[in-house]
Order: sequence, then structure tokens, then C-alpha cells
Amino acid sequence: MSKHNHSSASIFAVWISLISNIILTVIKLIVGVLFQSPVLLADGFHNAGDVIASGAALTSMRISKRPADDDHPYGHGKAEVISSAIVALILGLAAIYIAFEAISALFEEPAKASLIALLTAFISLIWKQALYIYTIRIGKMANSKGLIATAYDHLADVYASLAAVLGIGLALIGDLYEIHFLAYGDPFAGFIVSILVLKLAYDIGKEAMDVLMEKNISQERLDEFAALIITIPEVKRIDRLRAREHGHYILVDLRVGVHGNMTIQEGHDISREIKKTIMNDHSDVDEVLIHLNPWYEEDE
Repeated sequence: MSKHNHSSASIFAVWISLISNIILTVIKLIVGVLFQSPVLLADGFHNAGDVIASGAALTSMRISKRPADDDHPYGHGKAEVISSAIVALILGLAAIYIAFEAISALFEEPAKASLIALLTAFISLIWKQALYIYTIRIGKMANSKGLIATAYDHLADVYASLAAVLGIGLALIGDLYEIHFLAYGDPFAGFIVSILVLKLAYDIGKEAMDVLMEKNISQERLDEFAALIITIPEVKRIDRLRAREHGHYILVDLRVGVHGNMTIQEGHDISREIKKTIMNDHSDVDEVLIHLNPWYEEDE
């Protein structure tokens, strides 16, 4: 799939996520109010936050596709990373809210469970799982930080919906067989989910901060670049090799040693060959900045 097709698929996936989150928010809030289901209300407010996150992802992805300009010579790729940070923040706040509601519910008289509420939570679970599978696949294909963060947001919703299904289900069983303590399965499951969601928020936020702080990419990827560079006969040594993510693409910065008696034209041709070799083998590399250092046999 070409970069253009990846971009179109990513935008479409975010639109699907945004529309789905709006629909689920409305359904959960209505059912939560009508059937007095605290867990669905909490999940509905969580989905309302997802609407904001999806909107941020959509905006950032459109910005990130803009070409480089005078003010942004390296492109706009980090817009997606900012979106990831926003998603992480929303997930973190949602986790705190879910935990607060769950703990509070443990000290209150449990609400009577509803079969309609259970069905709503189950539909949300299936819907969100499908969205997660779809968006994570497109996100990884397009190397889109914003879409991958959106996918993990869906995964957090899967956890929340699973907790709602288990909690409401236990409450229904408790009502049926008059087992009072089962009614508290809902808030207990909600608290467990809050921990999982908080962990997701931390992971997404850490990755976003690493990119924003221009952390070097993995040593494995650097080794792959180095292995390609040394296949060029004119390159005598690699003096420095760095690379950083810039949203959905990578910028490579390297210094190599070439024979000191080469002409400027020869050095220029070698630089072009290095850049071509790396970019042909790694489609996510958008730019390779090369500095040539003089090398002489007596240096060895």
C-alpha cells in the first residue's frame, strides 16, 4: 500500500472511531440515565472523552500530512505525537475518574442491575474490540502515532466494557439468587479496569514524550542502518549514527569517513548513494542528513 493510501486509510479509520465514539457516548448516557446504571454512566463520560481524543487525532493527522515549509523544515509529523499525548492525558483522567467512582460505589447501596444495561455494555465491548483490531492494523501499517494511540484508547474501552459486563452480570446473578455481595462486583471490576487504563495512559504518554524529546530510535534499527551504510565501498567508517522519530517518519543523521582525496563531486555522489540505500530499504525514513569526514589509510 502506498503512502497516499496509508494516509487515506488512516483518516478514514479516525473518522470511523470518531463517529463510533459519538454513537456509543449517546447510547451509554441514555441507557445509564434511564436504567440508573452508574457503570454505564461512567463509561459514557469516558466515551465522551474519547470523542475529544478522536477529534484531536483527526486534526493532528491532517496537520502531520502537510509538507515541510519555511517555518517547519522537517515537516509536521510531530502533530500526531502531540495527539498521542492528548490521548494519554484523557486516558489518565478517565482512569482516575473510574477509580473514584468505583471506590465511592463500594460505600453506597448498589443500584439494581438491568438486562438492558448488560446488553448495552456487551455491544460496546464487541464494537470496541472490532475498532481496536481495525485501527491498530491500519495504524501500524501507516506508522501513525496518533492512530495507534487511538487504537489503544479503544483497547482501554474494551477493558471498561468488559468490567461493565462482568459487574452488571454479577449484579444480575446476585439479584436473581439474592447474593447481596455480588452487587459490588461492578465497582470492584471498575477499579481493576482503572489500573489497566492508567497503565495504558502511562505507556502512550511515555512513548509520546520520548518522541517529543527526540530520543534515539532503537539500537536494532540503528544497526540495520549501519549494516546498509557499510555495504557502500567508499564508506571507510561510520563516525556517528543517530536517528529520531518525527511522528510517522524517521530522520537519520550520520557522519561517515571517506577517502580524504575525493573531490566534492565524488563526495556528493557518495552522500546520494547512502541516502538512496537507506531510504529504499526503509520506507519510513523521510530524510538522511550526511556529513563526510576525511579518512586516510594512516588513520587506521
